[in-house]
Parts: sequence; structure tokens; C-alpha cells
Amino acid sequence: MSDRFAVLPQYLLPKQALTQFAGLVASRKRGRVTTEIIRRFVAKYQVNMDEALNADIASYLSFNDFFTRALKPGARPLASAELICPVDGAISQFGPIEHDQIVQAKGHKYSTTAMVGGDQALAAQYHDGSFATIYLSPKDYHRIHMPCDGRLTRMIYVPGDLFSVNPVTARGVPGLFARNERVVCVFESARGPFVLALVGATIVGSMATVWHGVVNPPRGKVVREWLYPVSSNKPEDAIFLKQGDEMGRFLLGSTVVMLFPKGPLRFNPDWAPGRAVRLGEAMAGYGVSPASS
Repeated sequence: MSDRFAVLPQYLLPKQALTQFAGLVASRKRGRVTTEIIRRFVAKYQVNMDEALNADIASYLSFNDFFTRALKPGARPLASAELICPVDGAISQFGPIEHDQIVQAKGHKYSTTAMVGGDQALAAQYHDGSFATIYLSPKDYHRIHMPCDGRLTRMIYVPGDLFSVNPVTARGVPGLFARNERVVCVFESARGPFVLALVGATIVGSMATVWHGVVNPPRGKVVREWLYPVSSNKPEDAIFLKQGDEMGRFLLGSTVVMLFPKGPLRFNPDWAPGRAVRLGEAMAGYGVSPASS
């Protein structure tokens, strides 16, 4: 069966309604029912609870509390690299941005302008730059961390579809990551600006950041934007996050897309599409490839 044919049912599904229902169920506190749902989920997806800060399944009040669980200190040591992997997951695609075109899958590309919600000036900063896309499966740790030190400058909520973001859908739905709902976070770093985008999907109840809280819902039909300027009177109000700090989380799984400007960026030579990756491992360096970790 071709990938395009395999994803046809997704065009017909009431994805918004399913997502709202999943978000409602995941947030409910239902005692033994919640515990049983979590227990079955752990068994089905072989979730490693030994690395969770709280390994007691029965202590989680809701499925969302379990799904966004914290890890034990030291569970994800940070590699000595200029850019570290910000999540647990699997590499979808990575590499150079061809002028403004980002590779989604073999035979599929989408533009930087579409990715950031239509802002051509913002998108132009990443022409001929580099990108990395990482898919988070249900079993993965679902908090997102900083690949490097950065100061937040903008956050953009882009409404859109809620297709699944698994590998089959990535190969079968054109422009998937630029048509799904997403939260685009823009940072300034020592090496210039970069984008870290959280891409929604079917049954992803919401996305949240550490500085804003839950961004969606509410789900609207227009692009929303927040600016975070640095005030000379209150420079301490700037939102600055260090490498490895948590920056956001998915309430149910999805994908992150990173954009970097043109420059001597070199990815980890061990990286390849489909490879499993973990938060904190070496992702890229400038001038030379980072040593694998």
C-alpha cells in the first residue's frame, strides 16, 4: 500500500473533535481508571519508568501528569557540544535548507515561510541554512529542552490541521509540518537566531512553554504572536534559557523542527534519518562535527 493511500482516511477523520476529546480525557482525574489507563499504556509502549523522577504509576492524578513526567536528575547527561539534541525521539530528516526549501521526506519539501506562519522576513534569515526534524513517539519523554543557550524574542502560534506526524504520514501528506498546527519559538543565541518549533498532531491535546504555559487551546483560525523585547530599564525581565533547560512540552506526542541560519554548521556524523536519539546527545557543531556521545 502506498503512503499516500495509507493516509487517505486522515483527510476524512474529524481530527479537531478527536483531539479535543483526547485532551479532555487526558486531563481528567479519575483515580483507578486513570491508573489503569497509564498501566496499559506503559505496558503497550514499553515505557521505561525506572528513569522517571516519580516511578509510581498510581500516584499520577491524570494521564497528562504521567505523559509529561520529569526525569531523574542525571538521566540525560549533556554532551560537550555547541548544539545538543533537545528531545528524545527519532530523526525524521536533517541537513541543509535549499534556499528556502526544507526536506520533509523523499519527494516532499516545504518552505521556511510556510513553516514560520507566513513571515517572509523571518523566514529569509534561514535561507540556505540548516534544519533538523525529530519525531516523538508515544513512548518517548515529552518535554523539550534547549539545544543551546538562547534568549527568547518571539513566539508565534500558527493554526492548522492536525494530521498524524508519524513517518508514514510524513511521506504521504505534502507540506505536513507546515500545514499542521504549531508553536514557533524564535531565540537569539551567540551564533545568531534560531527557531525551535513545536508541531501539533492528531490527539495532541495541547502544547505549552515554560514562560507562557498552555498555548493551545484555545485553538483559533488566525496567527497569534507574542514579542519579548529586552528593556533597558528591566534587562532582568529577558527570558534567557541555558542549554539543556526545559523550554516546553507536548501533552501527547508530536514533532519538533529546528531552523538555523546559514553558517558552518556540521551535524553529528552518527546521525541518519530514522535513528533514535536522546535528549542531551551531541547534535551539531560549528566548523567541525561534534564527537558522538
